[in-house]
Amino acid sequence: MKKNAIVGQSGGPTAVINASLYGVVYEALNREDVFGNVYGMINGIEGFLHDQLMDMKPLDASGELELIKTTPGSYLGSCRYKLPEDLSDTVYPKLFEKFEKYNIGYFFYIGGNDSMDTVSKLSRYAASINSDIRFMGLPKTIDNDLVLTDHTPGFGSAAKYVASTVREIAIDASVYDNKQSVTIVEIMGRHAGWLTAASALARKFENDNPVLIYLPEVAFDQDAFIEKIKSSLETTSNLVVCISEGIHTADGTFICELGSEVGVDTFGHKMLTGSGKYLENLVKERLGVKVRSVELNVSQRCSSAMLSKTDQKEAIASGSFGVTAAIKGETGKMVAFKRQSPLTLDADYVLNYATEDVNEICNKEKTVPLEWISEDGSDVTEAFLAYARPLVRGNVLVPTDEDDLPKFAYRK
Repeated sequence: MKKNAIVGQSGGPTAVINASLYGVVYEALNREDVFGNVYGMINGIEGFLHDQLMDMKPLDASGELELIKTTPGSYLGSCRYKLPEDLSDTVYPKLFEKFEKYNIGYFFYIGGNDSMDTVSKLSRYAASINSDIRFMGLPKTIDNDLVLTDHTPGFGSAAKYVASTVREIAIDASVYDNKQSVTIVEIMGRHAGWLTAASALARKFENDNPVLIYLPEVAFDQDAFIEKIKSSLETTSNLVVCISEGIHTADGTFICELGSEVGVDTFGHKMLTGSGKYLENLVKERLGVKVRSVELNVSQRCSSAMLSKTDQKEAIASGSFGVTAAIKGETGKMVAFKRQSPLTLDADYVLNYATEDVNEICNKEKTVPLEWISEDGSDVTEAFLAYARPLVRGNVLVPTDEDDLPKFAYRK
């Protein structure tokens, strides 16, 4: 008897999380020799606990599946549900009873660090009860902080959005070049500054904006920051500065905590916001120049207007590869990207796919290498540019005329 497959999405969405979903569903639907039905979990593992799922096959017949490739957000809905650390908790037998109820033999979960933790726990529990269900994680996060993979789907499109938006902000700021001004752009990144570093792609010439870039990988010194602003204004009258939301002092205090209290989310992570506003007030107080702060917020992850063709292609391929790996018998794994080309600006970009033990990935963070950050902590090096540039290439959504708006898929 054929087993059914089920796929879910979890955590914060990206511009290509549905491209990964497309890759899983398309590949599974075309392997009728292996799979019976292909189900989608509505609102992730939390929704599945309440029997919220849908048959994915009708989407292929209706054409909706093709639209998913360019739809932002999470088509199946998301959740931030953390499975218990104790594998003897009653939720595990309950989940596996539901797997049996729906004849599930293959489980695919698209998400970031906490989602890979879910795959890890389910695969370990399956091993403890001798279940033959295969569990596969598909990477997803604009933060690009998963270990054992060169990068993650979602980062390329978000990096392209950041670079393009910062470029537009820089041009806007430059129109009053006869008066000094500072624009501080706050970009997502709690402990890893990959996305903020991508703002360097906005530069077109030497000393172009953003002149200063601050990542959470190195301690932030307020006095040194002010001195750097002062000296940079001598050569660039309209200064653009990009900062990660998670920049912190040497003792680990987040800059945003200096201005207000910070709450926590359901996973215990501090909800960071306000670093840009705090520094705006600091610059205004210390230097007295015109200053404003801009927080890019969720647009970094939900915008598909500048969807990277490379990012979309790799997301689809990762979903397809994950299905193939599970068919071959792999479980407790995550699909990983393996770059084959050297990190030089003139190299042809080559990527392969593999699987890595999900237990070696979950609950760990990959940060920007310190050698890719300038010695004074205010910029990134050419090595980062060589790393990031191939990931933002290509356009997907290009309207043919001004009335031709992108068409998205909406789950009913």
